[in-house]
Amino acid sequence: MSFKQWYDAHLMPRLVTFACGQGQVMKRRSQLVPLASGDVFELGCGGGLNQEFYQTSKISSFSGIDPHASLLDAARERARARGWDGNIREGVGEDIPFRDASFDTVVCTFTLCSVDDPQQVMSEMRRILRPGGRLLFLEHGRAPDPDVARWQDRIEPVWKKIAGNCHLTRPIGAALRGAGFEVEPLGQGYLPKAPRFAAWNEWGVARRTGL
Repeated sequence: MSFKQWYDAHLMPRLVTFACGQGQVMKRRSQLVPLASGDVFELGCGGGLNQEFYQTSKISSFSGIDPHASLLDAARERARARGWDGNIREGVGEDIPFRDASFDTVVCTFTLCSVDDPQQVMSEMRRILRPGGRLLFLEHGRAPDPDVARWQDRIEPVWKKIAGNCHLTRPIGAALRGAGFEVEPLGQGYLPKAPRFAAWNEWGVARRTGL
């Protein structure tokens, strides 16, 4: 195994989980995740960072996938601690291993930046939602300020290599609308005390159109 393979499989997921578990990030998770209810699916659930914010009384079942096997044990342990028999699997968002219309809520936090095919992932999330279901999203992406966006363009090629394919320039709300969701923004802005090129966040509720 090369150093890059070892880094991508073991060290990088833990570094990213650490970065995504910092105070201001967790504060924004705490504002969004409690909205989940019913049968819940979480994309990128490895590490279990969101689990402390779910309101157990509102959750009927919990399922999730993550591509990093090294993080799944922590997610399963946290689920058990909350009294859930969680269906947590290794997998990727481009091919979610659940049937159509299986879930009332899909939760996606700081994940769309790193998938290989965001359009396919959004299509899959739309597919597994029930009529009336909701996608709760909290993502970072392309900044609205031209000066910051130019730096994102410059930094992204290197950033992707060290941060697990994390893209800095992907749109968030506009991309969800283009994938067939109605988007209800709940907030947007730069994370305090974070480098602005990686700090633009948008979060909200997205619902399937055409239902």
